[in-house]
Amino acid sequence: MIILDFERPIFELDSKIKELKNLNTGDLSIIDEIKRLENKQKKLLKKIYSELTPWQKVLVARHQERPKTSDYINALIDNFVPLAGDRLFGNDLAIIAGIGKFRGMSVAVLGHEKGKDTQDRIKHNFGMPHPEGYRKAHRIMDLADKFDLPLLTFIDTAGAYPGVGAEERGQAEAIAKCIERSLQFKKPIIATIIGEGGSGGAVALAVANTILMLEHSIYSVISPEGCASILYRSLEKAQEAAEALKLTAQDLLRFKMIDEIIEEPLGGAHRDPTSIIKSVGEKIKGALAGASDIISPKEHRNQKFFDFCRNFEQKK
Repeated sequence: MIILDFERPIFELDSKIKELKNLNTGDLSIIDEIKRLENKQKKLLKKIYSELTPWQKVLVARHQERPKTSDYINALIDNFVPLAGDRLFGNDLAIIAGIGKFRGMSVAVLGHEKGKDTQDRIKHNFGMPHPEGYRKAHRIMDLADKFDLPLLTFIDTAGAYPGVGAEERGQAEAIAKCIERSLQFKKPIIATIIGEGGSGGAVALAVANTILMLEHSIYSVISPEGCASILYRSLEKAQEAAEALKLTAQDLLRFKMIDEIIEEPLGGAHRDPTSIIKSVGEKIKGALAGASDIISPKEHRNQKFFDFCRNFEQKK
């Protein structure tokens, strides 16, 4: 497992516990020592993760071993049929799209995919979509609307790809059209921020009736590094920028930008992927059940985002 700097004390206890377990002598004193260290480790893990700074939450949200969109789809969506291409340029693997069944209900699914190992990350462009990725998402929304399917989205991206080719192919327009299409969508949209929710690249898939957010995920108009380089003229100010951006799930719930926080396993989603995926499935199930009472999901969604603007103006 990849160890973050602030997790070093936990890792040291892990190592001691493993050493004692490898002895495997059946000595009662060793068994008692293992139990003592495990209790100490659990208390330390709880203390550290209950006091995470915004920057530390950024690091946890980016942890390479957090479950990816593909993991959620494999576990939660039955009979998933992936759909490819935007019918204009190509197929962007930074966005997974398709249809399947969630708890017996037919649904459309969209999500950013970062990839797992180095080769896989390169294949998926580290979860940073090109314009064709957002046009693929637009096409899937059209298909879902045609067959009256609700839409589930999973957000995990540092942002849309900022390369020259992407800009030449209309990156800003593709994102804007995707957001516009989301607001016109007839059935409910349930969005879940599972890792990073970066910039317009995240918003394009997060215009939803219900926005769920994992406890240690982040959601922001810009990355802390980008903010620091623009406002403070120094990447060394990234930690300060993370604090100022109010990008944590707790901040965003307080500002009513999201609807619910999904509690992560002790030590983060990367320590127990099975548990967090199960929790996300239950929350999505509840959100879909709640959305069934909405007379017009489209009007509800539009009103929700108009209210964001009103709330912001009032806070100013």
